[in-house]
Amino acid sequence: MDLIEWFKDRRKTGQLRKEQRQREIADGLWTKCASCSALRYTKDFHLNLLVCPDCGHHERVQAPERIRQLIDPDSWIATDEHLLSNDPLNFVDKKSYSERLVQAREKTGLSDAILTGLGRLDGSPIALGVMDFRFMGGSMGSVVGERITRLVERATAERRPVILMCASGGARMQEGVLSLVQMARTSAALQNHRAHRQLFISVLTHPTTGGVTASFAMLGDIILAEPKATIGFAGRRVIEQTLRQKLPEGFQTSEFLLKHGFIDRIVERSQLRPTLIKLVKLHTGSAPQTARPLSQPATLSEN
Repeated sequence: MDLIEWFKDRRKTGQLRKEQRQREIADGLWTKCASCSALRYTKDFHLNLLVCPDCGHHERVQAPERIRQLIDPDSWIATDEHLLSNDPLNFVDKKSYSERLVQAREKTGLSDAILTGLGRLDGSPIALGVMDFRFMGGSMGSVVGERITRLVERATAERRPVILMCASGGARMQEGVLSLVQMARTSAALQNHRAHRQLFISVLTHPTTGGVTASFAMLGDIILAEPKATIGFAGRRVIEQTLRQKLPEGFQTSEFLLKHGFIDRIVERSQLRPTLIKLVKLHTGSAPQTARPLSQPATLSEN
């Protein structure tokens, strides 16, 4: 082999290795941190609960994985999965709302932007709702509001604490006033839950904004948040134009809201399950038999 052929072979080998590395990243073997751009094996990243070990950035968690992180194994019973959104307004932007729903279901494998169900947290029975930002930005339409309302009503009837993991861009504009009314419906169900002296814990993750923040997300008896989560109602530009003044940096972060008393505690993801266990035990006692068996149907409150 002469020198020219040797250099050609080296270039070819290097190109093959580069393509192989790109293919491995594309196949999901590696995950790049959205904050510091560090590369981690995807398996190790998931074992670390999708938290970057270098900078501590908390990546968004898909709803099914969040349930696995929190709920005791083999105790989860999903509720109201049969409820599906339709297109009552025949909304059309660049494409119809019906088409967007179909695409979101195919892309995420979810039927809507929240999963609700009953489960156990270190043996204690709870009602859990987990929002998923992948489904149309976690927006709250009629189905999201209905699922939360039914979950809270069932939890009230069965005397279960309610935990809602919030991640949303707000109300779903494609359903107009039908989405906005969910703010009142979910709030009324939670008020009835509180009137029965039952616990509601709200956990704010990145991002929690719009009508969700303006309703059930900020109504928790205890409000927790993940580090550096964006939490607010309107965007910075809208607020500044309305108030006609400059807002401080980071005013919509969980750290800023903790400092000003809007939330109770910032909890690292690794400590979220232990913290929730302690709070549920503290407010309900250590006797999980106060709730009906998971397999037994519940009678919903008429309120």
